[in-house]
Amino acid sequence: MSQIWLVTGASRGLGREIARAALDAGKIVVATARSADAVLDAFGSENDRLHPRTLDITDAETAKSVAAETVARFGAIDVLVNNAGYAELGFFETFTDAAVRRQFEVNLFGTMNVARAVVPHMRERRSGLIVTISSVSGLVSNGGGAVYSASKFAVEGWMEGFAQELAPLGVRSLLVEPGMLRTDFMDSKSASFGSIEIPDYAEAIAQYRAFVDGANGNQPGDPKELAACIVTLASQDKAPARLVFGNDARQWATAKMDHLREEIAHSVDKI
Repeated sequence: MSQIWLVTGASRGLGREIARAALDAGKIVVATARSADAVLDAFGSENDRLHPRTLDITDAETAKSVAAETVARFGAIDVLVNNAGYAELGFFETFTDAAVRRQFEVNLFGTMNVARAVVPHMRERRSGLIVTISSVSGLVSNGGGAVYSASKFAVEGWMEGFAQELAPLGVRSLLVEPGMLRTDFMDSKSASFGSIEIPDYAEAIAQYRAFVDGANGNQPGDPKELAACIVTLASQDKAPARLVFGNDARQWATAKMDHLREEIAHSVDKI
């Protein structure tokens, strides 16, 4: 039987492209979104290997039900793509506590919910791959992205350790850290901005919003290329633990590593 993929956040953006690339490669794809109808709108109903399901990843019980239903129907989940998420973009003090907690509820705890639902089936078979869509913002944080980066830093720390726990049991992990992709990630469907006005930040926030507006739709990264790369890597027995995708992401990650090396060396000199 063809590989069974479960993809979250599959109705648009990178999730849609990953689901499409997997279908093009002959996989069976259980494509989830907060509305299964949105998945059908994105793909149509002509592909009999596409199976839309409704899943809000913050609902742990529904995640378990979708995973169990998938295994009951197809016998396995070979690849989980934990993709669903969104961004709180703006300066930290402009966000309410509720907004910050919602960012973590979706990006971290929601992603954990889906992993908790799927991993027991993978452990039982001693086989499977978890693809976690993080971001270069999980490695590097900048002004205007502190809250979003905090959630992705948390995802990175969790999966880095969890992957080591799973490896002896035959379950593999791939952390994907893209730079800026040409998706709708920066528009109002995926991004939210702080609601508290603070005059001290007004000018800087206006400049940041202008940057986001200008970047939306003009990002350098091609989501189709990344999706194809993920599908290719998923078919390899020894896929890398991380994929830093895009020249911008590689430049930012490299600069961060260089800066850390300098700080570590400086710290040693001071001891």
